[in-house]
Amino acid sequence: MNTQAALWVGFNVFVLAMLAVDLGLFHRKEHAVTPKEAGIWTVVWISISLLFCAGIWYYRSPTEGLQWLTAYVVEYALSVDNLFVFLMVFSYFRVAPEHQHRVLFWGIIGAFIMRAGLIIAGAALVQRFHWLIYLFGAFLVYTALKMLFSKDEDIDPEQKGIVKFARRVLPVSRLGDGSRFFVHEDGRKKVTPLFIVLLVVEATDLLFALDSIPAVLGISQDAFIIYTSNVCAILGLRSLFFVVASLMDKFHFLKVGLSGILAFVGVKMLITYFNIHVPIGLSLGVIAGILVGSIVASLIWPKTPDPGHDRESAKT
Repeated sequence: MNTQAALWVGFNVFVLAMLAVDLGLFHRKEHAVTPKEAGIWTVVWISISLLFCAGIWYYRSPTEGLQWLTAYVVEYALSVDNLFVFLMVFSYFRVAPEHQHRVLFWGIIGAFIMRAGLIIAGAALVQRFHWLIYLFGAFLVYTALKMLFSKDEDIDPEQKGIVKFARRVLPVSRLGDGSRFFVHEDGRKKVTPLFIVLLVVEATDLLFALDSIPAVLGISQDAFIIYTSNVCAILGLRSLFFVVASLMDKFHFLKVGLSGILAFVGVKMLITYFNIHVPIGLSLGVIAGILVGSIVASLIWPKTPDPGHDRESAKT
């Protein structure tokens, strides 16, 4: 086995081992994840990610280390947008807090498989057809504008094609059974409503990957750097969900910041046509600055409460 293959196998074995420890030891008994517990796991995953980045820096090169760190920050930041949708999905389907961790856990397993295929294919295509960089860049600028000007409306998961398709082709049980995805009902095996929620989470991650992976391809075309930074980001995202679930409304400028990051990376990809290349260190600084700026702005200028919401609160 050559060194590159050993790195791929070793990384995936380590990640699966950590997930096994997470689910089999720390979450063997179902419980609602507290902000303190989630905060500890968030620090653990970020620390592991930074140690891995240090290994890339030391054993491969400082340039690749910076590329990895930039890709990780971009992916982590863009993945935060997933949390808004996950909150809506869990609220809509009334998923109990003690079952949410299990859905996110298996959602990550599916994300590994989907993203690995997309990243390997995307990196290979860009290396063979360099002009795809410009196409991806234009797509990111379009996505940034669409994100910036889209209205914050409630998402009805029942209108998603995946839910309609699943209910049409899969035998769905009338009632759930805790955190189980499959049950025996009326003499046959059926999927539970929680399994439908898992499908929605997987479909959501796939849609977000179509934005985030082109953005990371604008930083590096090394499949190993792109894949490992993606995996490390979504590993930390699961615990981060429980940390910031109650703080989403406070960071109302975050969407503006995320659209700014997408636009910056898109323009960065487009200007390579004119042989203009933004140094990776500068890219990391700009991306981190936009992200921190959007969070600070949200705290300095808090969101104006909805008058209708205030009236409802007064009644209760």
